[in-house]
Amino acid sequence: MSHQPNMLSSVWRAPQENVLEEAHIFLERHGVNYILAQFVDLHGGIKSKAVPVHCLKDLTESGAGFAGGAILGFDMRPQDPEFMMVADLSTLALMPWLPGYACIRGHGFVGDSHYPLDPRNVLATQTERLSQRGLRLMTGLEPEFYLLKRDENGAVVPFDATDTLDKPTYDYQGLTRNAPFLEGLYDALTAIGLEVYQIDHEDANGQFELNFKYDEAMKSADNMQFFKMAAKEVANNLGGICSFLPKLSATTTGNGMHVHCSLVDEKGDNLFHDATDASGMGLSKTAYQFIAGIIEHAPALCALLCPSVNSYKRLITGAPGSPSWAPVFIAYGDNNRSAMVRIPYGRIEVRIGDSSMNPYLALAAIIAAGLDGIDRELEAPQAHSVNFYDLSASEIAELGVSRLPENLSDALNALERDSLLREVLGERLIASFLKLKRQEWQAYHSAVSEWEINRYLTFY
Repeated sequence: MSHQPNMLSSVWRAPQENVLEEAHIFLERHGVNYILAQFVDLHGGIKSKAVPVHCLKDLTESGAGFAGGAILGFDMRPQDPEFMMVADLSTLALMPWLPGYACIRGHGFVGDSHYPLDPRNVLATQTERLSQRGLRLMTGLEPEFYLLKRDENGAVVPFDATDTLDKPTYDYQGLTRNAPFLEGLYDALTAIGLEVYQIDHEDANGQFELNFKYDEAMKSADNMQFFKMAAKEVANNLGGICSFLPKLSATTTGNGMHVHCSLVDEKGDNLFHDATDASGMGLSKTAYQFIAGIIEHAPALCALLCPSVNSYKRLITGAPGSPSWAPVFIAYGDNNRSAMVRIPYGRIEVRIGDSSMNPYLALAAIIAAGLDGIDRELEAPQAHSVNFYDLSASEIAELGVSRLPENLSDALNALERDSLLREVLGERLIASFLKLKRQEWQAYHSAVSEWEINRYLTFY
């Protein structure tokens, strides 16, 4: 077998045989000395150990060990066996912003079993459910983020001091004056084979969106974690801060992470598409059932797609052009950005999520909810193409449309009540997630904000 293709490419593509040998040649070619063995905690925070490249074989067989009790949400005690991340060579990727390093992901084990609280394992279980039916969920994730810095007074401000327009959406100067960051991020992503096809300045000062090509759900989640890691490091190397905070201020548009979904069969045909759909949305019966599952479990899904206290500062009502484009209404419609599910024709876009989501848990939950709709042959409610932001609460109620939870506590309660998601994603996982997030809610609820001081210090 010739080693030439991998030696010339900066993108690792696992061959069919001699995989370990090819990986070593690839790493040597690119001067890699260390591999970061990575996984994520329940928050989605990336955890790593640096492993010398000569230990790659051990990393793929026995794995890298971590003290599970030190990992947020993993529900392990000091006396428990180690959490072992056993690497999957197909995830091997260079880290272009850090010469001499590569990263790799895999699956978490405790003893001989996949650990049920490892988010990547949770998603793997759901993709396996699809695989058993000859299906795959293709997903396109659209991350929005802020590029910021601290000024001389320590205040957080846009990285570009001239980014001050009242309506900076698609502003060309917003792109050109931040080109060093955007080009650096583009280079890092394309170096590992991600196909970036659009970059734009979003609604808020210092806010951007970068889109890369859709992929199978697990690969999409892996790509999103790499994206976050790359964006933060490229910004840091320029003296900036890349933030995926859902909502920076009351007057700032929030960071969404919309999830485009299509279910495909073994041939790759899109099972959500039906050109004969009388509605003109190009959807099949399967797609409508999937949507019905999303609608059915929407309040509980909110806890996993909008998992932070700050998320609910983004999920507010208001017309486009005001502080939020985020949908709060449990509905769907043809290209309707004011509903939680938009139909771009022949596929669906779940719009409620934000950039704080753990993509493994979020995509696992979407699969679980959608399959429930298919398995129970649920009927989707009527589609709505009205602008919900223009309607009063009574007008929305007349349409039979309800709204998403208004805070993290309400969303967690909805998740706890959702027996299907508890069963399918795992009772232990949901219990640990609820415990972790309720601690976050309690800490927030106990804190006294600057707003409260300013409003009430001399008010009473």
